Amino acid sequence: MTFPQRFFVALAAISAFFIAAVPAHAATLRWAAQNDILTLDPHSQNHSTTHTFMRHTYEGLVRYSREGQIEPCLSTNWEQISAIHWRFHLRKGVKFQDGTPFNADDVVFSFNRILQPQGTNQIIVSGVKEMKKIDDYTVDAVLANPNPVLLRQFVDFFIMSKTWSVQHKSENVQDYKAKEETFASRNSNGTGPYIIKLWEPDKRIVLAANPAWWDKLEGNVTDVIYTPIKSAATRVSALLAGDVDLVTDPPPQDVERLRGEPKLKVFDGLEARVIFIGMDQHSPELLYSNVKGRNPFKDVRVREALSLAVDREAIKRVTMRGLSQPAALMVAPGAHGYSSEIDKVVPVNVDGAKKLLAEAGFPNGFEFGLDCPNNRYVNDEQICQALVGMWARVGLTVKLHAQPFASFAAKLQNFDHSAYLFGWAVTTFDANHALQSLLRSKTTGADGSFNLGRVSDAKLDALIDAAKTEMDSKKRDVLLRDALSLARDNYYYVPLHYQTRPWVMKKNVSMVYDALDSPKARFARVD
Repeated sequence: MTFPQRFFVALAAISAFFIAAVPAHAATLRWAAQNDILTLDPHSQNHSTTHTFMRHTYEGLVRYSREGQIEPCLSTNWEQISAIHWRFHLRKGVKFQDGTPFNADDVVFSFNRILQPQGTNQIIVSGVKEMKKIDDYTVDAVLANPNPVLLRQFVDFFIMSKTWSVQHKSENVQDYKAKEETFASRNSNGTGPYIIKLWEPDKRIVLAANPAWWDKLEGNVTDVIYTPIKSAATRVSALLAGDVDLVTDPPPQDVERLRGEPKLKVFDGLEARVIFIGMDQHSPELLYSNVKGRNPFKDVRVREALSLAVDREAIKRVTMRGLSQPAALMVAPGAHGYSSEIDKVVPVNVDGAKKLLAEAGFPNGFEFGLDCPNNRYVNDEQICQALVGMWARVGLTVKLHAQPFASFAAKLQNFDHSAYLFGWAVTTFDANHALQSLLRSKTTGADGSFNLGRVSDAKLDALIDAAKTEMDSKKRDVLLRDALSLARDNYYYVPLHYQTRPWVMKKNVSMVYDALDSPKARFARVD
């Protein structure tokens, strides 16, 4: 059993304690969190909350089981014909929610669609040269090189109906950063357990069980009403008043109080996500800065100074109320390749940071902008406010721009920033997912798809590329360790912490905790 599998098994064991064996009956799950989805186009945005809802209505060739192991989904079985040739046998009798049958044409169409450069999900099919139709229920994946995590990538390779997409002129992926709207960005048509009946942005998402789903629900939740509630106090009040059944992002300052509520229970889990600061290391002149003709973030001494000025323990204690783990790496515990041996956080050092800034030519500091979401990560805006004060102590003047994630994401993808707060979860539970997305030099494909600071390091690229194809686990572990260490030592990002994510729910609600902060209604019960 691999490390990610053991990680999920442990989580499932915790969750199983709360699952009651009672007769099934149809139930509605009322769920609230601060963040809304960005789109209904499953190939447009590599965004965790969006993917959470896409997993309810769209499906991949494989999926994660309750225990986090790969199991069949739209393919019933597969075999490896050679190191670079996989064959998938598709499930027969499956229909999309509009009644059209699922077949190999939809898989090939979806593969070609997800590769389109205006989307940000190319990493999901990274390394695949071609999806080839053999017959109506057989497809071959032809790879450029061997891929040790192919099946884990394919969990979120969502299959769309070619017929439906053509009918509604949605053959192309929505261009989110250009604020494009398409039929597929506002409507859905998957093969999954739930149908998205309604999406009113920033108001609610309504799901209903798909009566024609090929599988069966393991719980009794037939309807889901999700309400994005930005205000932390309002989310908690709604839970205490009984207006919602589940809150997946309770404010840290309220968690201990909620533990004492007799009608509630709390799941605790370390999310497989790192929260970090990114910096523009590409532009000749830094945007939103008083430094002209130069980009301070190109200097490793400046980036190190930013990191040294951050008091991660203070953020943990004051801002996160203990619900974080200070970080030195760009991948969270729970992902293959993470090592506590190299995850060594350097303590805050104000004098050291000032010295580095002076050596870099900024004895009096400088000014820059900090873009921050205010409805995505736990206490995201409060973290940014704390950073503004910490950086001020070393002479840096920071102009904070906090905004809803939907506008924040478009701004970042247009490289309209100098520095920003972001978070990254590894959906494959493999470190190279983060390395390839965040640190590989940016290309038009999967490489560097979220390298929004445009880091470029040939030595790091070589390590990442080697890890993509190395099938010897011991050799691959060395590559991942070296890549994570190189990124750490060059301060290409400033990791802040790994986010702890408690879920609070009524005692009559049973859930399976998910380290990706991605609740799955098909496992849930409301009794």
